[in-house]
Amino acid sequence: MVTDRNKSERKVKFYLLSSASIVFTFLDKLKGVFMSPFEILLPLAVIFIMTKLLGLGSQKIGLPAVIGMLIAGLLIGLLKYIPCEPLQNMFFSDPIKEELSVFSKVGVVLIMFSTGLGTDLKQLKSSGAASVVITAFGVIVPMALGTLVAWAFNQGGGFLGHLFYGAILTATSVSVTVAALKELGKLNTKIGTSIVAAAVIDDIIGIVILSVLTGFTSDAGGEESLVSFLPAWWENAAWWLVCVKIVVFFIIAIGAGILLRKLFNRIERKYPHNRRVPILALAACFIYAYVAEKIFGVADITGAYVAGIMLGGTLQETPYVENKADMLGYMFFSPIFFATIGMNLDFSGFSSSFVLFGACYVVAALVGKLGGCALAARLCRYSGKDSLRVGIGMMVRAEVVLICTQKGIDGGLVDPAVYPFVFIIIIATSILAPLLLKLTYKKEDSGLGNTPIEQQV
Repeated sequence: MVTDRNKSERKVKFYLLSSASIVFTFLDKLKGVFMSPFEILLPLAVIFIMTKLLGLGSQKIGLPAVIGMLIAGLLIGLLKYIPCEPLQNMFFSDPIKEELSVFSKVGVVLIMFSTGLGTDLKQLKSSGAASVVITAFGVIVPMALGTLVAWAFNQGGGFLGHLFYGAILTATSVSVTVAALKELGKLNTKIGTSIVAAAVIDDIIGIVILSVLTGFTSDAGGEESLVSFLPAWWENAAWWLVCVKIVVFFIIAIGAGILLRKLFNRIERKYPHNRRVPILALAACFIYAYVAEKIFGVADITGAYVAGIMLGGTLQETPYVENKADMLGYMFFSPIFFATIGMNLDFSGFSSSFVLFGACYVVAALVGKLGGCALAARLCRYSGKDSLRVGIGMMVRAEVVLICTQKGIDGGLVDPAVYPFVFIIIIATSILAPLLLKLTYKKEDSGLGNTPIEQQV
């Protein structure tokens, strides 16, 4: 009897130990799949410190903070080559990369929302036809050159991919130009006003082009194709359906935006300068971004940008909302976005032909904007020197070109190896534009470009 009891006890112990061993083995395997929430904290701390320090360093030497953030990410990315497993796991394990990717995508949405809030549609009314012409040439010429270079080197895998490479070059960021014009005392001249107004229109057109291309991308290779439920003979009309879908999105987005403005006007009057206003604005931004991507197949950044435009401009609380959005974005999410780009730079796939493509692509970016905008200004009867100033002022690129590139990579149309060349475009234009503008104003003659706009007849 005693013997039977001992045997039973031993069996129970054996089964318990076996079960515990299986459980612990299973948990050990799961360590590579799931991570403790606190494990992301240290990488985030390192990213914030480095992006802040190098961002401030960039601003000290007259460059955008974005460049410093990208360099910070590049330096962190070099850690992957150090043979230290704990250090590599800290930044480059799959769970960490997934977490950073989520934060990065939110950062992109917030950047575009802030850009939309800062878009002054009133300025477009007073800018005149010249700004429209400058924008048109400033979009068409660099896009054509970028597409041609991608086609010549067979980058993008097809016509849609070639177009995406061209679309990346349409983006303009005049923050550096504005700073340079302010320093020179030329911001309120005809030239300064034309550049700023053209940049606003440029952003709008660039977003529309990106929306169209993204729509075709998602329907061409996505899991939920727009035409999947239609007869085969309808498939040839897919591009028409994509265009209709994009048009419908903008109609609904603008219509909803008008109602949203009325709602926010009431909220402003009832709760002036209250934190609930920016909170509700951020909620509207995220809803717009979600609906754009999920329902209409339009890029989420397009939804965020449209939300920013609809809530910007005439609302009294716009500066307050913009300040809070910038605070949230540039304090937390945006540094992660720029740092992850630097961290993911990969030079291993470079070949001599790709380096040649990259060099031609950089030249197309510089020449396309400068030449296209200068030619347009000349056609609008600007002087030769003023036309050159417009071209120089419009050629600067920054965060929007990075966002467009990332969208192309996500769609499988753009090679991630192009990032270093995009990086070069940002640095080159940010350095060259202020220097060249100062040179053109060095021997100032008393022309129209020097006269404050309020004094011009």
